[in-house]
Amino acid sequence: MQQIFDFAERCLFDSGIERKRALTHQARQLLGDNSLSLQACGEVLPISNTIFPSKPQLLMPRDMPKRRLDTPEGKAAFFHALAHIEFVAIYLAWDIIYRFRGLPDDFYRDWLMIADEEALHFAMIREHLLTLGADYGDLPAHRGLWSHAEDTADDILARLAVVPRCMEARGLDVTPAMIDKLKAMGDDAGVAILTRIYQDEIGHVERGSYWFNTLARQRGLEPEACYRELILSYYKGKPKGPFNREVRIIAGFSNNEIDWLEERLHE
Repeated sequence: MQQIFDFAERCLFDSGIERKRALTHQARQLLGDNSLSLQACGEVLPISNTIFPSKPQLLMPRDMPKRRLDTPEGKAAFFHALAHIEFVAIYLAWDIIYRFRGLPDDFYRDWLMIADEEALHFAMIREHLLTLGADYGDLPAHRGLWSHAEDTADDILARLAVVPRCMEARGLDVTPAMIDKLKAMGDDAGVAILTRIYQDEIGHVERGSYWFNTLARQRGLEPEACYRELILSYYKGKPKGPFNREVRIIAGFSNNEIDWLEERLHE
């Protein structure tokens, strides 16, 4: 029987884009057929060993060129940025599987499902990007998301607090406005893609919330207090608002957590 951790290693330490997608889909299929072992095996390589494709060029967020969405170049840049977020999200899902061992089987099932959905999102955006005259890798991208993974490589609670419950949760706040802009531009295909991603990402953040709360309680920690402490420790700068309270509640946030995030904006 094939091992989930072997798939994780092959996805994280190989730069091939199409191979990564194919391996992710294959692992999900094997899981569905009860033909994938979730038992830990092998050593855990440092996160610094992770291999990314040679393109796109990775810049710090502050160095990314600014473009307007209502220009052809700006629209291509917008979807290229989204493609990069979804591509890195494949890595993030595989890394949380690979790096944190000894967790319940359902944890690995959840994150393999998420990896597979992120791979699908990437493929959908890349196909749309090609219709705009560009491909993934043609433009620069930022490395901000992966830097958060590096910062939290030694603490599962920090990883869950910062990646799904901070960085990915931000998508729940901003995506509805993006969808409205694309509707106004008549980009029906883009609207359909973002709507599908938005719906899936609610579930991804909800799984992050569930496992954060579950693992915090197993350690004897109060989840809301633990969340606040980890965000203050690992997230540099203030969380960005405004916050989509209704959808964040569906995704597992408490009103107390959202109130605290809103208070942080005004400190």
